[in-house]
Amino acid sequence: MKPPRSSLPVSSWSCVIKNSQKNRETERGEESYLHDQRQSENKREEKTCILTVLLEHFNCTLAMTTGGFASVFYSEPAVLGLLANVFSAFYVALQNFAHVITGEPAKGLENTLAGVHLILIGGAVQMVAGLLTFRKYDHLAGTTFLAFSALWGSYGATRLVLGSWDGFNDTLTVTNVTVTTQLQPPPISESATAGLVAYISVAFIVTFCSATASYVMPVVFGAITVTLALEAIGLQATGALAASGTFQLVITLVGLYGATALLLKGLYQRHVLPGFGNALFDVLLLGAAVKPSARKQVRKGKEEEEKKKDSKYAEPFALGNMADTVAAVILAFHSFGYPASFQVGALWVSFDAVAQLLASYYASLRGDAFHCTKFGLHLVFWLVLSWEEFVGTVYLPALGVGPGGVAEARMGLVGNWFFLLASLLPCLLSLCRDRLELLHNLAFALVTVAALPQIPATSRGPFLGVALSLYAALSLVLSFISLVNSIAEKVLIPRGNRLVATGKLQEALFGLKRCLTPRLMPVPPSPASPAQLSARLPDTLFFLSNGLAAFAALHVHAFNTTCSLLALPGVLVPGVLLQLYVARLQVRGGRRFGPTVPFCYAAIWATWSWLRLADLILGTTDPTIHAFTVAAMAFLVINFFIIIIATYSNAVLLALTITMEGLLFTFLLFTISKLPLLVEVGLFAFFAFVCLYGATASLTNQVFEKNLIPMGAKLLKSKPKSTSAAGPPCPCPSSEKTSGLKTIAGILNTGGVCGIPSDTVYTLSASCGHPAAIQRIYNIKDRPMEKPICLTIAHLEQLVAVAPPFSPLLWEFMRHVYPGGIGCIVKKGEWLRKLGVGEAYDYVGTKDSIMIRISDLTVTSHLLSMTGPLAITSANPSGEPDSTHHDMVITRLADKLDGVLCDGDSTELVSSTVVICTKIDEGTLSFLREGAVPKAKVLQIFEMVKNKMAATQDA
Repeated sequence: MKPPRSSLPVSSWSCVIKNSQKNRETERGEESYLHDQRQSENKREEKTCILTVLLEHFNCTLAMTTGGFASVFYSEPAVLGLLANVFSAFYVALQNFAHVITGEPAKGLENTLAGVHLILIGGAVQMVAGLLTFRKYDHLAGTTFLAFSALWGSYGATRLVLGSWDGFNDTLTVTNVTVTTQLQPPPISESATAGLVAYISVAFIVTFCSATASYVMPVVFGAITVTLALEAIGLQATGALAASGTFQLVITLVGLYGATALLLKGLYQRHVLPGFGNALFDVLLLGAAVKPSARKQVRKGKEEEEKKKDSKYAEPFALGNMADTVAAVILAFHSFGYPASFQVGALWVSFDAVAQLLASYYASLRGDAFHCTKFGLHLVFWLVLSWEEFVGTVYLPALGVGPGGVAEARMGLVGNWFFLLASLLPCLLSLCRDRLELLHNLAFALVTVAALPQIPATSRGPFLGVALSLYAALSLVLSFISLVNSIAEKVLIPRGNRLVATGKLQEALFGLKRCLTPRLMPVPPSPASPAQLSARLPDTLFFLSNGLAAFAALHVHAFNTTCSLLALPGVLVPGVLLQLYVARLQVRGGRRFGPTVPFCYAAIWATWSWLRLADLILGTTDPTIHAFTVAAMAFLVINFFIIIIATYSNAVLLALTITMEGLLFTFLLFTISKLPLLVEVGLFAFFAFVCLYGATASLTNQVFEKNLIPMGAKLLKSKPKSTSAAGPPCPCPSSEKTSGLKTIAGILNTGGVCGIPSDTVYTLSASCGHPAAIQRIYNIKDRPMEKPICLTIAHLEQLVAVAPPFSPLLWEFMRHVYPGGIGCIVKKGEWLRKLGVGEAYDYVGTKDSIMIRISDLTVTSHLLSMTGPLAITSANPSGEPDSTHHDMVITRLADKLDGVLCDGDSTELVSSTVVICTKIDEGTLSFLREGAVPKAKVLQIFEMVKNKMAATQDA
């Protein structure tokens, strides 16, 4: 019987067994011991097997109790995703069967409970599973679970609306200061049908692509596809609900089997039950018909686009395009008059926007400014358009405003014009991308044109419906292609050649800088470092959010209830919601004052909107207005300090903050009834166009990683840190100069502890020639003494020179993973002393093993050539997130360090992946930590190395 593979080493137990064997051999004599050994061979094998199983379950239990949640769920988060679909489908199946048997629809309370269940289980739990799978570089599962999370959440919200309406018995009353009226029943069936049709197409794509991963997932997702179709039919014909319930039982049974299989795989680190690991067909077959020349050209373009993106996170392009598909289909149905009221449709679009927000967020984690901005702009457009329709078709009629009054009020909306201008920016930058991307962005620009409220009502609906239908079709095609290419991790289905070469587009865009510069300047020859760029990744969304809010705010000056309510979503959604998202993005990187400006401006737009709504709808009195006067004065003071911050940034941000100060002054004048309207209108218009220029410049500079469009010089420049009286308490030289490397090397060689960059995140380092410095690392970051510190060297040839007793398989494996974001745990030996560890032998690693890191970063390699082997660990207080910028190291630990080597942003957001190689000759790899390099990729490399070694031996 072969013992199951353990996820953690048992070297300490092996040591105890070996020592006991040696003692018995000495006491009883060699001959007697060998005789007993032969007789008890089978018993020892059985005991070892039992011991291994017990240790495995002990380690699993320990990880489950100390990790915050079951480690198996983190290693296989698809278990959560499948169970969320199982429970939700089973619940809906029970309701469908009850409806068919009794012939009566669900009552109010029953619908309410169903809605809560579907939102919490199918929506929230599945979202957690999607977030975990995205962080595990699982393109298919991450995209699927987040898309289906929006589906179940939307369906649950529909049940909540239906339950609430049943509870009021269709007599819900809205009371206003001037009018009292009854709301019409929401068009539940029509709205749900539009949403289900959208998700049917998405589910079909997911079903097809999942067939390239296993033969369990296609059954589950295929049954979900059929169920969605039957649920849509069941909204009109009750008989279809029985068939829908049958397929939901299929989802339940097969989903439970799939969850069990994945759960056992997480426990035993191997496939116990069939269904996963084997696909119905190979995804590579989809690219068989593509011409090699075309594939090579498209692949080259994609490599240029992805060259600096973090490989830890899955690609969010398919998810973002799926969200575009769903929103466009729902709004297209409404544009064609099905349904005429948008009560439930706004909820479906809102849940879908959450999925697109996550797509934008993961694009930002990958350093993709283009898609982060694109998805962020799209989700704001869908939310503004849907909630404007809700106000115009539901709320205003409830207040007694007729269709004529709504149409007249729409004519004054100008916020959608800024969407049109903003949509041209992705079109411009996609000229040097693939043609399908360009076509997709042009289709979105067409949608913004069709959505302009100045188009006559009789033509606007059909025009917008056609444009949305075209855009939904393109988004669906792009979703399929993106998901297939992501799963294969290569360009299997090409998206067309670029229309304009990247260099030519850069030359054309740089012409603007030449026009604004006294002397001619050449295009920057190479990409700028993050520190040299005048814009950061979230800046584009910051400018867009403020510009959209300012343009939408222009409509409120009509000073009537109808105009204010229609314009309110255009101010609140970008000015508050999107800007809070920007503040979250600015937190990353450790930069001072990062989230301060967007967070304060979000508060300003929220207060401004509430004042205009309160004054026109609620009939505020003077004491209430005086409270807003105090708020306006406070914002004036706060924005003054923001202006000071902007003087250290660039001229565009400075102009923006100064204009905001003027707007806040008009805000103050409005509270005391002294507002000159023309002044505020002019300031809003100027503010919006400054934002448009800032968005264009920041996105262009980020995409090309060059300062092509000027943002303006700093008005004030801070003194260098080395000469500042309030500078950091330790030397912080730049990695761009050799003198900086020599400074840090000198500190390390004299027994200091320094923060240095690596090919993952920043690390604390100490020279192996000074064991006391290694001990200091534990005190600096409050690291538990039982956690070992690893060793880093410059290159693999240093290991080859000291000839450690590694097997050929281990040598070949290390040649494939070094240098890179992987650390290998190997057995210690005297070869470590020859490597230069010396007195630090007992201070690095454990008693029996040591983790070796070889960083794939030129700066670190040069530093190690000056210092020799270094003991390293992540540069963060124990238990806190990793440091991804030298500012984070300086802020957290500089007062305890002797130096920090400043190298800007780290190339990854997480630490290295730690692989236990002590049993590699037995064909087993285990993982102590999954980090920058996905576990699946490491195992793929290991299988390739084993096959290569086997082929060599056969030859």
